[in-house]
Amino acid sequence: MSELPSYVSGVFLTTVAATFGFLYYGIKLAQKNKTSNQAVVASTFLMVWLFIIALLALNDFFLAFDAMPPRLIFVLLPPIIGILVILFNSRSRSFLMRVPITTLTYLHIVRVPIEIVLWWLAGSQLLPYLLTFEGINYDILSGITAPFVAIFMVGLRSKSRIGAILWNFIALGLLINIVGHAILAAPTPFQVFAKDQPNVAVFYFPFIWLPGFVVPAVLFSHLVSLMKLFANDSELK
Repeated sequence: MSELPSYVSGVFLTTVAATFGFLYYGIKLAQKNKTSNQAVVASTFLMVWLFIIALLALNDFFLAFDAMPPRLIFVLLPPIIGILVILFNSRSRSFLMRVPITTLTYLHIVRVPIEIVLWWLAGSQLLPYLLTFEGINYDILSGITAPFVAIFMVGLRSKSRIGAILWNFIALGLLINIVGHAILAAPTPFQVFAKDQPNVAVFYFPFIWLPGFVVPAVLFSHLVSLMKLFANDSELK
């Protein structure tokens, strides 16, 4: 990792900050009044979580590749459980319905620089080209099309509920595809792919924030958007 060009980490950290910013902005807009503190509370939880997994990565906690269960599970499960709890809680669900779907859609733009970072990491032999747009990863298409969906399918002047639903399902499928392959390409007892050049980048800081934050944020945005779309929300904006 010491030989990795500094711009790779720089672009990645900027993308993480942008993802955080999109989430904060969306939650801020969903607050009913200026005295509400949901955005501050959510930001605090996220920053604590980011600090914890960064500290673990810096202390090589995730490098015990033969550990059972694989230690990457401690990065993947907490955000997923948190998202499910939020989605199935009636109180938080009503709050999420006020998060602008346009903000949730624009968030997916971060998938473009993420794919470029993955390509750079593959060039440094920190993950296989299988996980880039040269392989089976077409997730960059989700990021490229996100602004068009935000403007023409869920925007203020133009709406296409069915089109937005289809796009979210397709983009969600692309996300699941790459996440599944990334897990199976990691050097764990369950590795299936890329044994000659495994996916090791995500076990190090700062790239641990990809499975620990960016991917869950993208998943969260899809699920909340679909929840709003299937509710036929008349206030899509």
